[in-house]
Amino acid sequence: MTPPLSDLLRCTHAHWSPGIGDPTAGGWITVLAYIAAAALCALVARRREAGERVFWAVLLVLLLALGVNKELDLQSALTAAGKCLAQAQGWYGTRRVVQRAFILGVGALCLGVGAFVLFAMRRSLRAVWPAVAGLAFLLAFVATRAASFHHMDQLIGMRVLGLKLNWVMELSGIGLIAAGAARRLGRERAA
Repeated sequence: MTPPLSDLLRCTHAHWSPGIGDPTAGGWITVLAYIAAAALCALVARRREAGERVFWAVLLVLLLALGVNKELDLQSALTAAGKCLAQAQGWYGTRRVVQRAFILGVGALCLGVGAFVLFAMRRSLRAVWPAVAGLAFLLAFVATRAASFHHMDQLIGMRVLGLKLNWVMELSGIGLIAAGAARRLGRERAA
């Protein structure tokens, strides 16, 4: 039986409250990177034809959503809501099955989105490949973060050249998208 929404919200709020999710310098740098890359995507979207305009507009929305999530830590609210639901419905003891299904679902969704983007952008792929590669990095990052519900925190917490692996993945994706947008703007000015 599903608990009333008010009970679920009360339980979720007991385990999570809105606030700054990553108050570190790295967190704020990442948020600023999301905003800067989103602004570049907006500039490109305004100047491209319909098909490519949609691609850049979707990247713009995705970057803004991920930037907001970076500081509000909304995935923790989702985790808390899932835990509350599992406890209320009595399947918390077997939650690993649901976690695996969730991770597989997120992974399949990311692969599906990636395949769709490759297909939809096939005519423009040469021109937008850095942004597509950046999207792939961000999708991998999202899938890895989703898997952190299943004890993947150690993997993404590893350090590479003194930086956390999740920062490397996330900032690489953002940087590639920004580079792809800047490249499109540069080609437009050169023409």
